[in-house]
Amino acid sequence: MEMRIDNPIWLWFCLPALLYFGVIAIKTWPASSLLYRTVYGLRVAAVALLIFALTDPALYRAEKQEQIIFLMDRSASMAGLETDMSTTINEAISKKENNQLAGVYTFAEDFQALVPISKDQQPLPVDVGINQNKHTNIAQALELAANSGNKDLATRIVLLTDGNETQGSALESLERLQSERLQVDVFPLKQQAEADAAISRFETPERAFLGEAQAFSVTIQAEAETAARLVFSVNDREFDQKEIFLSAGNNAFSYSYPAEEEGLVKYEARIEVAEDAFLENNELASITDIGGTPEVLVVSGEEQSPIPSMLDTQRINVSEMPAPKLPQNLSSILGYDAIIFDNVPATSLGEQQMKVIEQAVKQFGLGFMMVGGDQSYGLGGYFKTPIEQLLPVEMEVKGKHELPSLGLIIVMDRSGSMAGGKMELAKEAAARSIELLRKDDTVGVIAFDDRPWEIVPTEKLSDPKEATDKILAVTPGGGTEIYKSLEEAYNQLEGLELQRKHIILLTDGQSATTKDYGALIEEGIESNVTLSTVSIGQDADKSLLEGLAESGNGRFYDVTDATTIPAILSRETIMMSRTYIVDEPFYPTVYASKWDPLFAEGVPQMNTYIATTAKGTASVALESEEEDPVLTTWNYGLGKSIAYTSGSGAWSGGFQSWENWPAFWNRSVSELLPAFEEVPFSVTKKAQGVYTVEDPSHLSAILDVTVVDEKGEELPIQIQPIAPGKVEVMLDAEPGLVFFSISNETGAAYKTGLTVPYGDEYRIDEPNMAMLTTIAERTGGTLVDSLEGAFRDIPYESGTKEPIRQQLLLAAMILFFMDITLRRFGLRLPKKPPKKVEEAETVPQTVEQLIKAKKRS
Repeated sequence: MEMRIDNPIWLWFCLPALLYFGVIAIKTWPASSLLYRTVYGLRVAAVALLIFALTDPALYRAEKQEQIIFLMDRSASMAGLETDMSTTINEAISKKENNQLAGVYTFAEDFQALVPISKDQQPLPVDVGINQNKHTNIAQALELAANSGNKDLATRIVLLTDGNETQGSALESLERLQSERLQVDVFPLKQQAEADAAISRFETPERAFLGEAQAFSVTIQAEAETAARLVFSVNDREFDQKEIFLSAGNNAFSYSYPAEEEGLVKYEARIEVAEDAFLENNELASITDIGGTPEVLVVSGEEQSPIPSMLDTQRINVSEMPAPKLPQNLSSILGYDAIIFDNVPATSLGEQQMKVIEQAVKQFGLGFMMVGGDQSYGLGGYFKTPIEQLLPVEMEVKGKHELPSLGLIIVMDRSGSMAGGKMELAKEAAARSIELLRKDDTVGVIAFDDRPWEIVPTEKLSDPKEATDKILAVTPGGGTEIYKSLEEAYNQLEGLELQRKHIILLTDGQSATTKDYGALIEEGIESNVTLSTVSIGQDADKSLLEGLAESGNGRFYDVTDATTIPAILSRETIMMSRTYIVDEPFYPTVYASKWDPLFAEGVPQMNTYIATTAKGTASVALESEEEDPVLTTWNYGLGKSIAYTSGSGAWSGGFQSWENWPAFWNRSVSELLPAFEEVPFSVTKKAQGVYTVEDPSHLSAILDVTVVDEKGEELPIQIQPIAPGKVEVMLDAEPGLVFFSISNETGAAYKTGLTVPYGDEYRIDEPNMAMLTTIAERTGGTLVDSLEGAFRDIPYESGTKEPIRQQLLLAAMILFFMDITLRRFGLRLPKKPPKKVEEAETVPQTVEQLIKAKKRS
């Protein structure tokens, strides 16, 4: 054991301290008292201890161990090398000494432990999941590896990589890595892939007009000569392909195509070759904003909508589409200026489609209108969906509508096959149903696997939050036994005195036993208990569930998209808990709006509508005699939405024969179309993930930017103002299309789409030898072409340090308090005891002598 100090520079303070105390000693020492000399000594010792503590002293104990950490690149560029790397590392570890520890870690954009650091030899798995990793972050991997082991041991990191980093900077991290005990050896790797062709650039015009010939340009990089096929598509529909020949290097091609569709149109270019290392770099997309006649999409439910026949096709282009075919990506939705849902149930849509529409209205100015019917609004299952969020009305009915007494039991499958997304969506659906119920309603939830589990007891809903918490805590279990759970639900409802009693059965499997469901349901019908069933996926017993729903006077739902489950349960709950359809002829009340001139000569009679509640800032144009909104509008973000709660057919009553009926729909479409001023803000790519947004007219002061991906997800961004009307936007997005929504303080807006290209990980490059060499040299390591020397002696010392700084400071503090005590109370030494004198003899003798002396005088 030896003493070591980390900051010896503090010892220079000894010189002024010695000078100070030396001068004092020369002047005062000869005439000083013992107390003074003692205080002086204590003060000198305390100062000496303080100065020594500043040097960070420690007791050092040498160790004989050292550790070697293998750091293996598993990014996509290393595809095909994983087996060789694992084999080579296993061979190297087999030669390590007993005093050496070894560990293996892998990295790409993340960092993972493959074999933790230990003395034991553990074989490496061959599969390290290389092909799923799109980035390489060497800097992060080195720093985390350096901190993974024992910092007191001499350490060698053996880095296996091609050095082509796509995130972070390894050279910038070297200053944080450099240590007296850390060395980095580098084993350069060369990509195995040799044959590859990639589209490196695809450009289309930023803006065009309908019918204009557009010039496309494509640049393809090939590693070798090869034949290929170049395929073009528009809005995910292939429209042309070309047979081409590629030379080694860059190949430029041009193509002309007329602008046939309007709005934000997505074009894609894709290449197909026989031998290809990376499929990820075979396609790129581009967006063109094509101006022309407004595009309106009418989406119909089970019956064809009459609305398109009433619209002015001289002024707008009208498309029709059934709900199941509605696109799920944002680029396709942005091809329209307005969308009308005519009696479309949420159960025929996925959550993804609704989310994309909500973002298109809010961020990009799309107009949206919902038209009523027995499949729309609350009856369509839109409670707490993105569509309800953008509409000017709430699905919940508030006010004086009669609400029947209700008993509802949800019987949900919790078997092992429900694990994951299906289980979570089922729980969310059940919790959403609870929110729709009143405290006077009776509710119960039974989860089942091979037996029933009572999650929420069947009783009045006194605490909705507690019931919701219990539902969300359900976890997957074992097998599937439907009958016992269904029997339990019927038994709990049959004896209750309620106007409506309903069971919703939700499962993705088949029951382990077959029993007499018919008798059970027949008894339930006699007690006014109805049953609806939800079949999830392909493995469910659809024939059984459909038969149960038919016998139970309920509805059967065959679910292929699990995200529709919440809408289905909301729809079932609403249908049972409320009377939404108001079927009494009435004359609507007309309020000031863009529609009121149409009613100058009178208001037709209306038959039926769906009851809703207008939101606080919405404008009601038509209202029922029950003071329910019939025609409502509001602004939602950059877009507008309209809620028309009556129907387009028989529900509208006298409106169908009204001479202004077509004008009513055309007026509605006019209200939906974007009314904001559009300014062509410029968006240019500055670097990977960094874009500059600018107002070329220089009239804007503040720019607001939102970025949304194809799935309708708003991406987190950082906005850095550069100048008035100019900002820098930083975002981290996956390769593909992203859409920018830009607006300024005057309300002017602009929308555009950009391509986030595939990463550099999908390019064939030589190893970055310059960077790898620098890493090795600056850490005292070497470039190696094998791992035979990985366990050679490390030229650094291992050992543990036990700091004693705290102990020195404590000792200095004790001496300091001793100093204060002595100066306050002094130094008192014990005195010698006085000699004993016999006073009785001495005093009288002295007095007698004095008397005699007086007489003699």
